[in-house]
Amino acid sequence: MKNNKYLLIFFFITLLTSCEKEYLNIVPDNLATIDLAFSNRYNAEKYLATCYSYLPSAPGINQNPALNAGDEIWYPDTQRNSNGPAIAQGFQNISNPRFDYWVGRNGGKSLYIGIRNCNIFLENVASVPGVDQYIKDRWAAEVTFLKAYYHFYLLRMYGPIVINDEAISVSASTEDTRVTRNTLEESFEYVISTMDKAIAGLPETLQFEDEEIGRITKPIAAAIKTRVLMEYASPLFNGNPVYSSFKNAEGKAMFPTSYDASKWQRAADAAKEAIDLAESVGISLFTKEDYNDPLEQNDTTLLKAALRSRVTERWNKELIWGSTESTWGLQFQSMPRLYPYTTNPVASNHAPTLRIAEMYYTENGVPIDEDINYDYTNRYRTKQATNKDRYYIEPGQKTAILNFNRETRFYSDLSFDRGVWFGNGRESDTDPWYIHARRGEFASIFEINNHSVTGYWPKKLVNLKTTVRNGTSFSEYRYAFPIIRLADLYLYYAEALNEVKSAPDNEVYRYIDLVRERAGLDGVVSSWAQHSKDPGKPLTKEGMRDIIRQERLIELSFEGNRYWDLRRWKLLEDYMNKPIKGWSVLVNPLDDYYTVRVLHNPTFNQKDYLWPIREEELINNPNLQQNPGW
Repeated sequence: MKNNKYLLIFFFITLLTSCEKEYLNIVPDNLATIDLAFSNRYNAEKYLATCYSYLPSAPGINQNPALNAGDEIWYPDTQRNSNGPAIAQGFQNISNPRFDYWVGRNGGKSLYIGIRNCNIFLENVASVPGVDQYIKDRWAAEVTFLKAYYHFYLLRMYGPIVINDEAISVSASTEDTRVTRNTLEESFEYVISTMDKAIAGLPETLQFEDEEIGRITKPIAAAIKTRVLMEYASPLFNGNPVYSSFKNAEGKAMFPTSYDASKWQRAADAAKEAIDLAESVGISLFTKEDYNDPLEQNDTTLLKAALRSRVTERWNKELIWGSTESTWGLQFQSMPRLYPYTTNPVASNHAPTLRIAEMYYTENGVPIDEDINYDYTNRYRTKQATNKDRYYIEPGQKTAILNFNRETRFYSDLSFDRGVWFGNGRESDTDPWYIHARRGEFASIFEINNHSVTGYWPKKLVNLKTTVRNGTSFSEYRYAFPIIRLADLYLYYAEALNEVKSAPDNEVYRYIDLVRERAGLDGVVSSWAQHSKDPGKPLTKEGMRDIIRQERLIELSFEGNRYWDLRRWKLLEDYMNKPIKGWSVLVNPLDDYYTVRVLHNPTFNQKDYLWPIREEELINNPNLQQNPGW
């Protein structure tokens, strides 16, 4: 009867807090009781799948705020009322928050319901008959990780959270269910210790990969633990004075009041452990040599294809944890029109901002405003491409100087007017597609809500084998959208080490240079010494901090990392209070097209660093406190 009572009280609690939840999802296949849910292996595995089902969507444009709620992507006016663009414009609110993962509305799932399901599973998995103990132990480790991850997802969004470590007892009083928020340090330490517990019981690899793809392994948990510790050590959460007066219902300070440098050491140690573990099971950077070239291509084309494939190659060797969800919507909105269509088979409206195009390095591996050989002042003027530019830009055509002489990741990750597109049925570097994007041309506006408002497209998100067939049918080549990959870990490690040391050393340089070398660039010390106006920048802790941050923003662009990185670094004020810009894409004349246009002037406030809790929740539970500023 105990299990049935847990289910009953859980049902009524969720009924009181939200009328929009699908309550029967907590019991797979509409089983009537928790007893039946754990009565045999089949039902228990279905309940395990239910625990997994609360994983927030990684490739979902309307479910993942990190894809389009910042300064990285912009949409046509008619598309800007959806969740992400609304937040980017400053329209977040407390009555019906966008991406509400606390209650579970507006693109968010209720992660607290997911956590409760995990707790019920952990309390009952031992009773499943006919299942070997090692399998039960593995299931328990997976669900323990999921419980920790759901807490972390909330923690990264809301700051201090309510720790929910066990199913609600039937004897709990009304007052006992009116929980209060734990402090930030209690929240982080709980997540870290719970992940440690999970890591101990997880397998290093999947025994039956075809059947188990997407299941949690030890390298996944170790990598995500690194992400947790990086958040914990970063300026937003490590001694942030802005939150010094924020207290919970018990009068405890919600945030630490002083900076703790040892948190960076913990993060560095965790990153190195995760790297060693990942590499020990065969995870490595996806390089030019790993790309399966169907034809004999030149090195430039091979490098571009390999760099694009580091994200879109299905279950490639660099991926530590990827989403099993479809990337159809993301690819559909990211792909440009490559030739005249009679219908509109692609949306083409997931548009990188001009700021992102300017973020990538020059071909010399340094920022465009630092390179002594780059024509930064005239970057918005145009020039004509020659035969030597043919692998990047259509020869004989003109485009912005900004699009010339850039690093290879610029050309693998971005598309632009007169740029080369490799794929969509053309896999020879002698016969690529070229983007023609000025008004009246095939890649320009098709409908008011289906065009790039900036003049750029995130090529990085579109698999080489994704095609538009006969100009009418969009055919997605599905891939696992990355949640975390090895390059991410390398850059975490370099960042944490740099913060630990008084000045960067060879170990710091090594891990950032591994990522740069894969991209065809020299190491940071050499690149800055030869090409930068500030040649000594990599030799100082502060200079190296800036370099590592820009390297992360470039390498992990469009994957949902920029949004969280800028938050944890406390840099959103520097980015989200500057105009969002693009080219003047609704005109045709060359010089008019390459005129910079302001698309929006966002306003970012200090309160926007943390998500608001729905006002209704605060009314139902007076012990909860709203986040500062909301």
